[in-house]
Amino acid sequence: MTNAQGPEAYAGKTAVDTAGDKIGTVEQVYVNDTSGVPDWVTLKTGMFGKDRFAPLYGASFNGDDLVLPYTKDVVKDSPAVSDTDHLDNDESDALFRYYQQYLGADSSYDRGTETEYQTNQAAAGKAGIRKYVVTEQQTVNVPVSHDEVRVIREPLQPGDSVDGATIGEDAIEVTLMEDKVHVDKDIVGVEKVRLATEQVTDQQAVTEAVRKEQIETTGVDTTDGTVPAPKK
Repeated sequence: MTNAQGPEAYAGKTAVDTAGDKIGTVEQVYVNDTSGVPDWVTLKTGMFGKDRFAPLYGASFNGDDLVLPYTKDVVKDSPAVSDTDHLDNDESDALFRYYQQYLGADSSYDRGTETEYQTNQAAAGKAGIRKYVVTEQQTVNVPVSHDEVRVIREPLQPGDSVDGATIGEDAIEVTLMEDKVHVDKDIVGVEKVRLATEQVTDQQAVTEAVRKEQIETTGVDTTDGTVPAPKK
């Protein structure tokens, strides 16, 4: 298999054959979903040439050059893929069958399928609390008191002294008192209000096109071998 290096080790490299002749420039690198190791690259084989897929099985480095075990003509004649960002099953199988004749009967690859789904947190809306003031009329019964005048007449008994008594006009006054109601309004706490969030998990159906790799062999025993579809 290829050297266990990351995609950055291949991107932009010049691909050559075993004789040192240039095949093309690496445009895109495809990593195996299971192993995380680059499996395929696309090569620009000329100024006006289309990108062609090439497997990294048996590839090596010679300085800054990526050495592939087949010639430029082999790459140029490989099955064309209309969209290099996507490989369907038929295109993947056609590429494997094509290169298998140049890689030998003992070649094998990991085979995978796209099955991973991920979720990420995203804003779904806003929730808030706003406090506002309303005015309403309230009636409260408050106990109040006031003075009332009552005339008390006490008859004199024989022998009671009436010193200083005169006949004429006179007047007696008393001050009458009553309660006046004054309303004093104080702010009194009633309750504390706050916002809290909680995470609720439910099921959401997601429909997506998923690619998977299949194997088709011609005259080769690949019982223990598996084939990867190029994964970008």
